[in-house]
Amino acid sequence: MPGPMPELPEVETVRRGLEPVLGGALIVRTEVRRPDLRWPFPERLAERLTGARVNALRRRSKYILADLDTDETLLIHLGMSGRMTVSVPDTGPLIPGVFVRGHPPQEKHDHVVLHTDGGGRITFNDARRFGAMDLFPTACSHPLLDVLGVEPLGNAFDGPMLIAAFKGRNTPVKAALLDQRIVAGLGNIYVCESLWRTGIHPACRTGRIGRARVESLVAAIRAVLSEAIDVGGSSLRDHRQTSGDIGYFQHSLAAYDRENQPCKAPGCSGTIKRILQSGRSSFFCPICQR
Repeated sequence: MPGPMPELPEVETVRRGLEPVLGGALIVRTEVRRPDLRWPFPERLAERLTGARVNALRRRSKYILADLDTDETLLIHLGMSGRMTVSVPDTGPLIPGVFVRGHPPQEKHDHVVLHTDGGGRITFNDARRFGAMDLFPTACSHPLLDVLGVEPLGNAFDGPMLIAAFKGRNTPVKAALLDQRIVAGLGNIYVCESLWRTGIHPACRTGRIGRARVESLVAAIRAVLSEAIDVGGSSLRDHRQTSGDIGYFQHSLAAYDRENQPCKAPGCSGTIKRILQSGRSSFFCPICQR
């Protein structure tokens, strides 16, 4: 079965891994080895990228955005199995754990390869081809970005904002937090973990959650995401950092994917349970979470 879709920490980990080699670099050659991934590549993608300099690397929700000096922005979505790996020439000082030293042999599912003026190689590998790339004018919006809510690690995400978003709604809190129009970048893993930390049942209706608990939920979301980024995200199946290393947050999971295992809360005798909500698994402790 396919693994979970990369969430904000996994995508931010990849963006940070790309920064030292792709940020500010000139793309001297582009290889596009198939006509599409999840949807067709934009026309003349290789030609439009070759010769462009990357002015900035950003992340919006689960998308990586590379602003080019051609006034276009490259949008990258990893999908379920997409990986971006960075390799550098086998010369100069080795930076352990950051880059692959020397370019590895190219693989079957290496669909797009960027070569930089510094000798770096950035490879987009996607076995299932659920990922995507697009180019759009930097000064304009993009349909995939237009509908997104606030960034959970940004200044706009706070208690009053989430209280206002929950007000008058009668939906399960899990569904509300997964709604990308409210908060951008959250997914199943980190919502389950945040709800466990705050003792909120995933099926609890948003209108019944008091101000103090919403404030604690905001703090938990920020903490969980930051902790996950610090250790390279969660590698439950496909996610890899740009160095090829796995992430390590899966070793810290307290709720997600722990069905029938003991609750990790001190003094709790509960066992993690799983329920389906809108076709997706929610993991929680029936004793700790109400």
